[in-house]
Amino acid sequence: MTRDLFDGLGAAASAAQPGVDALAAGAVVLRGFAIPSVARLLADLEHVTAAAPFRHMVTPGGFRMSVAMTNCGALGWVSDGTGYRYDAVDPQSGANWPALPASLMQLAQDAAARAGFDGFLPDACLVNRYQPGARLSLHQDRNERDMTAPIVSVSLGLPALFLFGGLRRADTRSRVPLGHGDVVVWGGPARLRYHGVLALKDCEHPLLGRQRINLTLRKAG
Repeated sequence: MTRDLFDGLGAAASAAQPGVDALAAGAVVLRGFAIPSVARLLADLEHVTAAAPFRHMVTPGGFRMSVAMTNCGALGWVSDGTGYRYDAVDPQSGANWPALPASLMQLAQDAAARAGFDGFLPDACLVNRYQPGARLSLHQDRNERDMTAPIVSVSLGLPALFLFGGLRRADTRSRVPLGHGDVVVWGGPARLRYHGVLALKDCEHPLLGRQRINLTLRKAG
């Protein structure tokens, strides 16, 4: 990585245009929704990643994931040779995952409410770091116990193409451009739709450099 995650924190955030794009029943993109919270989010994430550094997890099939990950909250998402699961303990350190920062909790609740999901109480946040070439394969979020709660996904840094499909892997997928500060919320009839991220293109973001940070908040327990 050519620069640290928080280099340029004082730089101006890109000016995403506010607005709401409907993806499907129960799924929206809130354009630029996180922009007012960016400075606080990055400051809080610095503490999270100091306590639980990014790492490349391994799939149950033995493949190293191209996206670097860490977690915060009461539960953290883990992948290894035994499978996918949520765990209260960071297997790398043996300690509990860092607490979910208040800034993230507030943003997630506000975004969920804006999308029509009041009362969202996330207990897990998966923090993904994409660098050029990193991608996330098409998948469903189905390890959570509470399927009535939505998923709230915050994009920071480099732009990405988000794939949003149907309830079957073979269903047609939309390619949804996501920029700095955009927040995607999906739940209700869209909760188990397949989704993924195409390989990140190599470019430079004025605030975060050659990386994209994605914060995915869930009610896992």
